Amino acid sequence: MTSPEPHRSSGSSPPTSSAAIDAALRSGLGVGPSTAAVHAGEARQKLADAITDPIVSASTYTFPSTRAILDFIEQDLPREEYGRYGNPGERVVEDKLAALDGGEMAVLFSSGMAALVGVLMAHLSAGEEVVFFDQCYHRSREFCRRHLTRFGVGFREVKTGDYDAMEAAINPRTKMVVSESPTNPHLSIVDCARFADLGRRHGVLTLIDATLCTPYNHRPLADGVDFVLHSATKYLGGHNDLLAGVVVGSKGKMEPVRNLRGIMGGINSPHNCYLLERGLKTLALRMERHNANGLAVARFLESHPRVERVFYPGLESHPYHAVAKESMRGYGGLVTFLVKDADWQQTSRVVDAARILRIGPSLGGVESLIEQPLVMSYWNYSPAERQTFGIGDNMIRLALGIEDTADLIADLGRALEA
Repeated sequence: MTSPEPHRSSGSSPPTSSAAIDAALRSGLGVGPSTAAVHAGEARQKLADAITDPIVSASTYTFPSTRAILDFIEQDLPREEYGRYGNPGERVVEDKLAALDGGEMAVLFSSGMAALVGVLMAHLSAGEEVVFFDQCYHRSREFCRRHLTRFGVGFREVKTGDYDAMEAAINPRTKMVVSESPTNPHLSIVDCARFADLGRRHGVLTLIDATLCTPYNHRPLADGVDFVLHSATKYLGGHNDLLAGVVVGSKGKMEPVRNLRGIMGGINSPHNCYLLERGLKTLALRMERHNANGLAVARFLESHPRVERVFYPGLESHPYHAVAKESMRGYGGLVTFLVKDADWQQTSRVVDAARILRIGPSLGGVESLIEQPLVMSYWNYSPAERQTFGIGDNMIRLALGIEDTADLIADLGRALEA
Protein backbone atom coordinates (compact mmCIF):
# COMPACT_ATOMS: atom_id res chain seq x y z
CA MET A 1 0.00 0.00 0.00
CA THR A 2 1.39 3.35 -1.01
CA SER A 3 1.44 6.23 1.44
CA PRO A 4 1.56 9.37 -0.73
CA GLU A 5 1.42 12.88 0.59
CA PRO A 6 -1.12 14.02 -1.99
CA HIS A 7 -0.86 17.72 -1.18
CA ARG A 8 2.92 17.99 -1.48
CA SER A 9 4.52 18.76 -4.82
CA SER A 10 7.23 16.26 -5.76
CA GLY A 11 10.65 17.73 -5.12
CA SER A 12 9.33 21.07 -3.88
CA SER A 13 10.61 22.82 -0.78
CA PRO A 14 8.26 23.88 2.01
CA PRO A 15 7.26 27.56 1.83
CA THR A 16 9.30 29.84 4.10
CA SER A 17 7.88 33.38 3.95
CA SER A 18 4.76 34.27 5.95
CA ALA A 19 2.83 35.15 2.79
CA ALA A 20 3.84 31.89 1.09
CA ILE A 21 2.88 29.85 4.13
CA ASP A 22 -0.52 31.59 4.33
CA ALA A 23 -1.10 30.92 0.62
CA ALA A 24 -0.10 27.26 1.00
CA LEU A 25 -2.44 26.79 3.94
CA ARG A 26 -5.37 28.36 2.11
CA SER A 27 -4.79 26.43 -1.13
CA GLY A 28 -3.80 23.15 0.53
CA LEU A 29 -0.79 22.90 -1.81
CA GLY A 30 2.58 22.04 -0.31
CA VAL A 31 1.16 20.86 3.01
CA GLY A 32 0.10 17.46 4.34
CA PRO A 33 -3.46 16.09 4.23
CA SER A 34 -4.29 16.80 7.87
CA THR A 35 -2.94 20.37 7.67
CA ALA A 36 -4.98 20.92 4.51
CA ALA A 37 -8.12 19.50 6.13
CA VAL A 38 -7.79 21.96 9.01
CA HIS A 39 -6.77 25.11 7.15
CA ALA A 40 -7.51 24.93 3.40
CA GLY A 41 -10.13 27.32 2.08
CA GLU A 42 -10.12 29.49 5.20
CA ALA A 43 -8.95 33.08 5.69
CA ARG A 44 -6.28 33.49 8.33
CA GLN A 45 -8.18 36.27 10.07
CA LYS A 46 -11.94 35.83 10.17
CA LEU A 47 -14.95 37.93 11.07
CA ALA A 48 -14.93 39.03 14.73
CA ASP A 49 -11.40 37.59 14.96
CA ALA A 50 -12.90 34.13 15.56
CA ILE A 51 -10.77 31.07 14.89
CA THR A 52 -13.78 29.32 13.34
CA ASP A 53 -15.84 30.64 10.44
CA PRO A 54 -19.11 32.16 11.68
CA ILE A 55 -22.57 30.92 10.75
CA VAL A 56 -24.22 33.59 8.57
CA SER A 57 -27.96 32.95 8.88
CA ALA A 58 -29.16 35.25 6.11
CA SER A 59 -31.42 34.49 3.16
CA THR A 60 -30.75 37.82 1.48
CA TYR A 61 -27.84 40.26 1.32
CA THR A 62 -28.16 44.01 0.90
CA PHE A 63 -26.35 46.54 -1.30
CA PRO A 64 -25.51 50.12 -0.33
CA SER A 65 -26.46 51.49 -3.77
CA THR A 66 -27.52 50.69 -7.31
CA ARG A 67 -23.92 51.20 -8.38
CA ALA A 68 -22.86 48.46 -5.96
CA ILE A 69 -25.30 46.04 -7.60
CA LEU A 70 -23.94 46.84 -11.05
CA ASP A 71 -20.35 46.44 -9.84
CA PHE A 72 -21.30 43.05 -8.38
CA ILE A 73 -22.85 41.92 -11.68
CA GLU A 74 -20.29 43.38 -14.08
CA GLN A 75 -17.17 42.57 -12.08
CA ASP A 76 -18.34 39.25 -10.61
CA LEU A 77 -17.38 40.46 -7.15
CA PRO A 78 -16.86 37.81 -4.40
CA ARG A 79 -19.89 38.58 -2.26
CA GLU A 80 -23.39 37.18 -1.74
CA GLU A 81 -26.69 38.28 -3.23
CA TYR A 82 -29.35 35.72 -2.30
CA GLY A 83 -29.16 32.57 -0.21
CA ARG A 84 -30.02 30.20 -3.05
CA TYR A 85 -26.85 31.27 -4.87
CA GLY A 86 -24.42 31.06 -1.99
CA ASN A 87 -23.52 31.66 1.64
CA PRO A 88 -20.19 32.83 3.10
CA GLY A 89 -19.77 29.59 5.08
CA GLU A 90 -20.64 27.52 2.04
CA ARG A 91 -17.88 29.18 0.01
CA VAL A 92 -15.32 28.34 2.67
CA VAL A 93 -16.37 24.68 2.69
CA GLU A 94 -16.36 24.51 -1.11
CA ASP A 95 -12.85 25.97 -1.25
CA LYS A 96 -11.70 23.44 1.35
CA LEU A 97 -13.26 20.54 -0.54
CA ALA A 98 -11.73 21.68 -3.83
CA ALA A 99 -8.30 21.88 -2.18
CA LEU A 100 -8.62 18.42 -0.61
CA ASP A 101 -9.50 16.81 -3.96
CA GLY A 102 -7.02 18.88 -5.97
CA GLY A 103 -9.71 20.55 -8.10
CA GLU A 104 -10.32 24.13 -9.19
CA MET A 105 -13.94 24.38 -8.04
CA ALA A 106 -16.32 22.48 -5.77
CA VAL A 107 -20.09 22.90 -5.74
CA LEU A 108 -21.91 21.84 -2.59
CA PHE A 109 -25.39 20.30 -2.71
CA SER A 110 -28.00 19.29 -0.16
CA SER A 111 -27.15 15.57 -0.53
CA GLY A 112 -25.03 13.18 -2.53
CA MET A 113 -27.98 12.32 -4.78
CA ALA A 114 -28.66 16.01 -5.37
CA ALA A 115 -25.02 16.38 -6.41
CA LEU A 116 -25.28 13.47 -8.88
CA VAL A 117 -28.54 14.78 -10.32
CA GLY A 118 -27.02 18.25 -10.59
CA VAL A 119 -23.93 17.23 -12.55
CA LEU A 120 -25.87 14.89 -14.86
CA MET A 121 -28.59 17.46 -15.58
CA ALA A 122 -26.00 20.18 -16.17
CA HIS A 123 -24.03 18.20 -18.75
CA LEU A 124 -26.52 15.86 -20.45
CA SER A 125 -29.08 16.81 -23.08
CA ALA A 126 -31.85 14.97 -24.94
CA GLY A 127 -30.41 12.54 -27.44
CA GLU A 128 -27.22 11.92 -25.44
CA GLU A 129 -26.30 8.91 -23.29
CA VAL A 130 -24.58 8.11 -20.01
CA VAL A 131 -22.86 4.78 -19.34
CA PHE A 132 -22.39 3.40 -15.80
CA PHE A 133 -20.36 0.55 -14.41
CA ASP A 134 -23.13 -1.61 -12.95
CA GLN A 135 -22.00 -1.78 -9.31
CA CYS A 136 -23.62 1.54 -8.48
CA TYR A 137 -25.93 2.95 -5.82
CA HIS A 138 -29.44 1.71 -6.55
CA ARG A 139 -30.91 5.23 -6.36
CA SER A 140 -28.40 6.45 -8.96
CA ARG A 141 -29.56 3.65 -11.25
CA GLU A 142 -33.19 4.47 -10.53
CA PHE A 143 -32.75 8.16 -11.35
CA CYS A 144 -31.13 7.38 -14.68
CA ARG A 145 -33.53 4.60 -15.68
CA ARG A 146 -36.81 6.18 -14.58
CA HIS A 147 -36.20 9.90 -14.85
CA LEU A 148 -33.32 10.84 -17.15
CA THR A 149 -34.82 8.62 -19.83
CA ARG A 150 -38.07 10.64 -19.64
CA PHE A 151 -36.07 13.62 -20.92
CA GLY A 152 -34.58 11.69 -23.81
CA VAL A 153 -31.25 10.83 -22.18
CA GLY A 154 -30.13 7.25 -22.76
CA PHE A 155 -28.75 5.05 -19.96
CA ARG A 156 -26.56 1.97 -20.23
CA GLU A 157 -24.82 -0.30 -17.73
CA VAL A 158 -21.81 -2.53 -18.28
CA LYS A 159 -20.04 -4.95 -15.97
CA THR A 160 -17.86 -3.17 -13.43
CA GLY A 161 -14.18 -3.36 -14.28
CA ASP A 162 -14.79 -4.46 -17.88
CA TYR A 163 -13.10 -1.60 -19.68
CA ASP A 164 -13.52 -3.25 -23.07
CA ALA A 165 -17.29 -3.44 -22.51
CA MET A 166 -17.32 0.20 -21.39
CA GLU A 167 -15.42 1.22 -24.52
CA ALA A 168 -17.73 -0.84 -26.73
CA ALA A 169 -20.76 0.88 -25.17
CA ILE A 170 -19.46 4.33 -26.11
CA ASN A 171 -21.01 5.66 -29.30
CA PRO A 172 -21.48 9.11 -30.87
CA ARG A 173 -24.35 9.81 -28.47
CA THR A 174 -22.34 9.06 -25.33
CA LYS A 175 -21.57 12.17 -23.29
CA MET A 176 -20.42 10.79 -19.93
CA VAL A 177 -19.18 7.59 -18.29
CA VAL A 178 -19.65 7.07 -14.56
CA SER A 179 -18.41 4.73 -11.85
CA GLU A 180 -18.05 4.46 -8.12
CA SER A 181 -14.65 3.55 -6.71
CA PRO A 182 -14.70 1.72 -4.41
CA THR A 183 -18.16 0.39 -5.27
CA ASN A 184 -20.84 -0.31 -2.70
CA PRO A 185 -21.20 -2.98 -1.31
CA HIS A 186 -18.70 -5.13 -3.26
CA LEU A 187 -15.79 -2.66 -2.91
CA SER A 188 -14.52 -3.12 -6.45
CA ILE A 189 -11.77 -0.64 -7.38
CA VAL A 190 -11.63 1.22 -10.67
CA ASP A 191 -8.28 2.00 -12.30
CA CYS A 192 -9.04 5.73 -12.47
CA ALA A 193 -6.15 6.52 -14.80
CA ARG A 194 -7.37 3.91 -17.29
CA PHE A 195 -10.95 5.12 -16.86
CA ALA A 196 -9.91 8.73 -17.51
CA ASP A 197 -7.87 7.72 -20.56
CA LEU A 198 -10.85 5.87 -21.99
CA GLY A 199 -12.97 9.00 -21.69
CA ARG A 200 -10.26 11.25 -23.07
CA ARG A 201 -9.69 9.07 -26.16
CA HIS A 202 -13.40 9.06 -26.98
CA GLY A 203 -14.09 12.68 -26.06
CA VAL A 204 -16.56 11.88 -23.26
CA LEU A 205 -16.69 13.22 -19.72
CA THR A 206 -15.67 10.97 -16.82
CA LEU A 207 -17.09 10.97 -13.29
CA ILE A 208 -15.95 8.96 -10.28
CA ASP A 209 -18.09 8.74 -7.14
CA ALA A 210 -15.30 8.53 -4.55
CA THR A 211 -17.54 8.63 -1.47
CA LEU A 212 -16.07 5.42 -0.03
CA CYS A 213 -12.52 6.46 -0.83
CA THR A 214 -12.41 10.13 0.29
CA PRO A 215 -9.64 12.50 -0.85
CA TYR A 216 -7.48 11.09 1.94
CA ASN A 217 -7.23 7.63 0.37
CA HIS A 218 -7.23 8.59 -3.32
CA ARG A 219 -7.83 11.62 -5.56
CA PRO A 220 -9.26 10.65 -8.99
CA LEU A 221 -8.81 14.15 -10.42
CA ALA A 222 -5.04 13.60 -10.28
CA ASP A 223 -5.56 10.63 -12.63
CA GLY A 224 -7.29 12.84 -15.20
CA VAL A 225 -10.94 12.19 -14.27
CA ASP A 226 -13.18 15.18 -15.06
CA PHE A 227 -15.45 15.09 -12.00
CA VAL A 228 -15.18 13.57 -8.55
CA LEU A 229 -18.36 13.27 -6.48
CA HIS A 230 -18.86 12.61 -2.78
CA SER A 231 -21.83 12.07 -0.56
CA ALA A 232 -20.44 14.40 2.11
CA THR A 233 -23.01 12.87 4.45
CA LYS A 234 -20.55 10.03 4.87
CA TYR A 235 -16.82 10.32 5.69
CA LEU A 236 -16.45 14.02 4.90
CA GLY A 237 -19.04 15.07 7.49
CA GLY A 238 -18.11 12.06 9.57
CA HIS A 239 -20.57 12.27 12.45
CA ASN A 240 -23.92 11.02 11.10
CA ASP A 241 -25.44 14.45 11.74
CA LEU A 242 -25.77 16.10 8.32
CA LEU A 243 -26.73 15.55 4.70
CA ALA A 244 -24.60 17.05 1.93
CA GLY A 245 -23.04 16.24 -1.43
CA VAL A 246 -20.27 17.78 -3.50
CA VAL A 247 -18.92 17.68 -7.03
CA VAL A 248 -15.35 18.83 -7.74
CA GLY A 249 -13.66 19.56 -11.07
CA SER A 250 -12.24 22.27 -13.29
CA LYS A 251 -13.79 25.73 -13.23
CA GLY A 252 -15.00 25.50 -16.82
CA LYS A 253 -16.80 22.19 -16.27
CA MET A 254 -18.17 23.17 -12.85
CA GLU A 255 -19.68 26.57 -13.76
CA PRO A 256 -22.72 24.97 -15.49
CA VAL A 257 -23.22 22.81 -12.39
CA ARG A 258 -23.16 25.85 -10.09
CA ASN A 259 -25.53 27.77 -12.35
CA LEU A 260 -28.03 24.91 -12.44
CA ARG A 261 -27.88 24.52 -8.66
CA GLY A 262 -28.81 28.20 -8.34
CA ILE A 263 -31.93 27.47 -10.39
CA MET A 264 -32.89 24.15 -8.78
CA GLY A 265 -32.08 25.26 -5.24
CA GLY A 266 -30.50 22.07 -3.89
CA ILE A 267 -28.50 24.00 -1.29
CA ASN A 268 -27.36 23.50 2.29
CA SER A 269 -28.34 25.57 5.31
CA PRO A 270 -25.70 27.80 6.93
CA HIS A 271 -25.65 25.55 9.99
CA ASN A 272 -25.13 22.47 7.81
CA CYS A 273 -22.14 24.14 6.16
CA TYR A 274 -20.70 24.86 9.60
CA LEU A 275 -21.10 21.22 10.65
CA LEU A 276 -19.45 20.00 7.45
CA GLU A 277 -16.50 22.37 7.86
CA ARG A 278 -16.06 21.18 11.44
CA GLY A 279 -16.20 17.53 10.38
CA LEU A 280 -13.65 18.04 7.60
CA LYS A 281 -11.02 19.30 10.03
CA THR A 282 -10.60 15.81 11.48
CA LEU A 283 -10.92 13.90 8.18
CA ALA A 284 -7.33 12.66 8.06
CA LEU A 285 -7.35 11.55 11.69
CA ARG A 286 -10.65 9.74 11.32
CA MET A 287 -9.67 8.06 8.08
CA GLU A 288 -6.56 6.62 9.71
CA ARG A 289 -8.80 4.86 12.25
CA HIS A 290 -11.41 3.86 9.65
CA ASN A 291 -8.63 2.36 7.52
CA ALA A 292 -7.11 0.51 10.47
CA ASN A 293 -10.45 -0.85 11.70
CA GLY A 294 -11.48 -1.90 8.19
CA LEU A 295 -8.34 -3.91 7.54
CA ALA A 296 -8.25 -5.56 10.98
CA VAL A 297 -11.93 -6.55 10.92
CA ALA A 298 -11.66 -7.83 7.33
CA ARG A 299 -8.73 -10.06 8.31
CA PHE A 300 -10.62 -11.33 11.36
CA LEU A 301 -13.69 -12.17 9.28
CA GLU A 302 -11.66 -13.88 6.56
CA SER A 303 -10.28 -16.28 9.15
CA HIS A 304 -13.64 -16.95 10.84
CA PRO A 305 -15.17 -20.41 10.23
CA ARG A 306 -18.70 -18.97 9.88
CA VAL A 307 -17.72 -16.55 7.10
CA GLU A 308 -17.90 -17.69 3.48
CA ARG A 309 -16.27 -14.66 1.80
CA VAL A 310 -15.08 -11.14 2.63
CA PHE A 311 -15.15 -8.19 0.23
CA TYR A 312 -12.41 -5.72 1.20
CA PRO A 313 -9.77 -4.32 -1.19
CA GLY A 314 -7.07 -4.46 1.47
CA LEU A 315 -7.18 -8.26 1.45
CA GLU A 316 -4.96 -10.15 -0.97
CA SER A 317 -7.99 -12.31 -1.80
CA HIS A 318 -9.93 -9.35 -3.21
CA PRO A 319 -9.93 -9.36 -7.04
CA TYR A 320 -9.00 -5.66 -7.16
CA HIS A 321 -6.36 -5.75 -4.44
CA ALA A 322 -3.47 -5.01 -6.82
CA VAL A 323 -5.17 -1.86 -8.18
CA ALA A 324 -6.08 -0.74 -4.67
CA LYS A 325 -2.57 -1.32 -3.33
CA GLU A 326 -1.08 0.70 -6.18
CA SER A 327 -3.44 3.66 -5.98
CA MET A 328 -4.82 4.00 -2.44
CA ARG A 329 -3.37 5.26 0.82
CA GLY A 330 -5.77 3.06 2.79
CA TYR A 331 -8.87 0.98 2.11
CA GLY A 332 -11.58 2.60 4.20
CA GLY A 333 -13.98 1.34 6.83
CA LEU A 334 -16.56 -0.48 4.71
CA VAL A 335 -16.40 -4.29 4.88
CA THR A 336 -18.88 -6.69 3.28
CA PHE A 337 -19.05 -10.42 3.98
CA LEU A 338 -21.17 -13.50 3.39
CA VAL A 339 -22.29 -15.72 6.27
CA LYS A 340 -21.54 -19.35 5.44
CA ASP A 341 -24.52 -21.66 4.78
CA ALA A 342 -27.05 -19.06 5.99
CA ASP A 343 -30.45 -18.03 4.64
CA TRP A 344 -31.69 -14.47 5.06
CA GLN A 345 -33.31 -15.11 8.47
CA GLN A 346 -30.15 -16.67 9.90
CA THR A 347 -28.15 -13.77 8.50
CA SER A 348 -30.51 -11.29 10.10
CA ARG A 349 -29.91 -12.94 13.49
CA VAL A 350 -26.21 -12.11 13.16
CA VAL A 351 -27.14 -8.49 12.45
CA ASP A 352 -29.55 -8.36 15.39
CA ALA A 353 -26.99 -9.85 17.79
CA ALA A 354 -24.46 -7.04 17.34
CA ARG A 355 -24.32 -4.55 20.20
CA ILE A 356 -21.64 -1.99 19.41
CA LEU A 357 -22.55 -1.98 15.73
CA ARG A 358 -25.95 -0.33 15.30
CA ILE A 359 -28.40 -1.37 12.59
CA GLY A 360 -28.79 1.39 10.03
CA PRO A 361 -28.04 2.60 6.50
CA SER A 362 -25.27 5.00 5.50
CA LEU A 363 -21.59 4.86 6.43
CA GLY A 364 -18.58 7.01 7.24
CA GLY A 365 -19.59 8.20 10.70
CA VAL A 366 -17.73 7.75 13.94
CA GLU A 367 -20.29 5.15 15.06
CA SER A 368 -20.09 1.68 13.50
CA LEU A 369 -23.13 0.44 11.59
CA ILE A 370 -24.28 -2.96 10.37
CA GLU A 371 -26.92 -3.85 7.81
CA GLN A 372 -28.22 -6.64 5.61
CA PRO A 373 -28.39 -5.16 2.06
CA LEU A 374 -31.21 -7.52 1.10
CA VAL A 375 -33.43 -6.05 3.82
CA MET A 376 -32.16 -2.48 3.95
CA SER A 377 -32.03 -1.64 0.23
CA TYR A 378 -33.21 -4.53 -1.96
CA TRP A 379 -36.25 -6.01 -0.21
CA ASN A 380 -38.64 -4.89 -2.98
CA TYR A 381 -36.43 -6.25 -5.76
CA SER A 382 -37.10 -9.65 -7.34
CA PRO A 383 -34.69 -12.53 -6.60
CA ALA A 384 -33.49 -12.34 -10.22
CA GLU A 385 -32.75 -8.62 -9.90
CA ARG A 386 -30.91 -9.15 -6.63
CA GLN A 387 -28.84 -11.89 -8.25
CA THR A 388 -28.02 -9.56 -11.14
CA PHE A 389 -26.78 -6.92 -8.70
CA GLY A 390 -24.85 -9.47 -6.62
CA ILE A 391 -26.96 -9.03 -3.47
CA GLY A 392 -27.06 -12.36 -1.65
CA ASP A 393 -29.45 -13.36 1.11
CA ASN A 394 -26.45 -14.03 3.36
CA MET A 395 -24.68 -10.69 2.75
CA ILE A 396 -23.83 -8.30 5.61
CA ARG A 397 -22.29 -4.86 5.19
CA LEU A 398 -20.30 -3.20 7.96
CA ALA A 399 -19.56 0.52 8.09
CA LEU A 400 -16.84 0.60 10.72
CA GLY A 401 -16.45 3.72 12.81
CA ILE A 402 -13.63 4.81 15.06
CA GLU A 403 -14.25 2.59 18.09
CA ASP A 404 -11.43 0.45 19.44
CA THR A 405 -10.60 -2.34 17.03
CA ALA A 406 -10.59 -5.10 19.68
CA ASP A 407 -14.10 -4.13 20.80
CA LEU A 408 -15.46 -4.27 17.25
CA ILE A 409 -13.90 -7.68 16.64
CA ALA A 410 -15.26 -9.02 19.92
CA ASP A 411 -18.74 -7.73 19.06
CA LEU A 412 -18.68 -9.39 15.65
CA GLY A 413 -17.33 -12.61 17.15
CA ARG A 414 -20.29 -12.74 19.57
CA ALA A 415 -22.75 -11.93 16.78
CA LEU A 416 -21.45 -14.67 14.52
CA GLU A 417 -21.87 -17.22 17.31
CA ALA A 418 -25.40 -16.02 18.14
